Amino acid sequence: MRTRLHFETVIIGAGAAGMMCAAHAGGSCLVIDHAKAPGEKIRISGGGRCNFTNLYASPENFISGNPHFAKSALARYTQWDFIDLVARHGIAYHEKTLGQLFCDHSAKDIIAMLLAEMKNADAALELNTSVSRIAKSPQGFDLDLGDGRKISATNVVIATGGKSIPKMGASGFAYDIARQFGLPVTETRPALVPLTFPDGRFAPLAGVATPARIHNARASFDEAMLFTHRGLSGPSILQISSYWREGEEICVDLLPGIDLFERLRTQRQTGGRRNLTTELAQVLPTRLVDHLAHFMPMGGNLADQSDAALKALQHDLKNWRITANGSEGYRTAEVTLGGIDTDALDARTMQSRSVPNLYFIGEAVDVTGWLGGYNFQWAWSSGWAAGTAIAAA
Repeated sequence: MRTRLHFETVIIGAGAAGMMCAAHAGGSCLVIDHAKAPGEKIRISGGGRCNFTNLYASPENFISGNPHFAKSALARYTQWDFIDLVARHGIAYHEKTLGQLFCDHSAKDIIAMLLAEMKNADAALELNTSVSRIAKSPQGFDLDLGDGRKISATNVVIATGGKSIPKMGASGFAYDIARQFGLPVTETRPALVPLTFPDGRFAPLAGVATPARIHNARASFDEAMLFTHRGLSGPSILQISSYWREGEEICVDLLPGIDLFERLRTQRQTGGRRNLTTELAQVLPTRLVDHLAHFMPMGGNLADQSDAALKALQHDLKNWRITANGSEGYRTAEVTLGGIDTDALDARTMQSRSVPNLYFIGEAVDVTGWLGGYNFQWAWSSGWAAGTAIAAA
């Protein structure tokens, strides 16, 4: 750490939002993190390639108690702004499905870019350092570090994320600080997380994946679904988990975009002796067909099936209703749903309305994105909003 004891800005958390904020805050800025390396969530994201934003990012892709709160930051620092930053640093990237952008080489390229931006802004970084106490003071804030050192700051930015992936050091630190200063915190839950089912019912199907439309009364997603030893995962399940509650039924359409009735009726005319399950295996994984045959009528040949029977089968496969008994929790959740109540924050600056010069950004705030680069975009946008507000003050 620099020899000075007072900083204009201290940012707690060297993740995506914290580093982005440091790159724009200006003045004397110190970023503190208890981890041994910055941007650990960035490093592991996207299979090591970092799905750093989404071409279609908009406020509609975020969940919050106030759906309007994210609009300001997202509109003023967009996905196109971050893409321009990536391009300026010469980082090669590519688009996968649904507008998701990934690094060609490594997620470490994004971390290196952010560190370079921090260096250009003359922001300092101290790792392996914890903060044990934050208190209001006449000059702003007094902070006690875990090793006994004391520093002060005019501005404090909390960028420590949520509770997801505790093995990486995630905790409720941001919520504790918010409550300490009288800011409300909404209910927090694991989000973008696999769902679990009792009795290992899907264990025999572990590893099987299939396209599916997963929906409930609040949302619907068309992406792959993956069976696991503990239950269900894959993009469509992770997406619906953010809109799901324990004990709630979800509906699975195993035939998105497929008119099974017309397909089987046509096949019946030319191949009536073919087994029904054999035909179903042309549109669904064989192991899944075998599993479903235990509780859906799939016996006999095509010639044995009436139009009514085929329509009923199509209905069952497009409306497979299942009830998860839980999720894998914060251990594997990609993000945390809920957080610092947005009513307590200024949407343009991310500053507390009641505590001047105290800011909350990124995952700690009650703004949660869909799977596909949206949560990183919120980190970039909210970090930029706080950083530029601090620089302009």
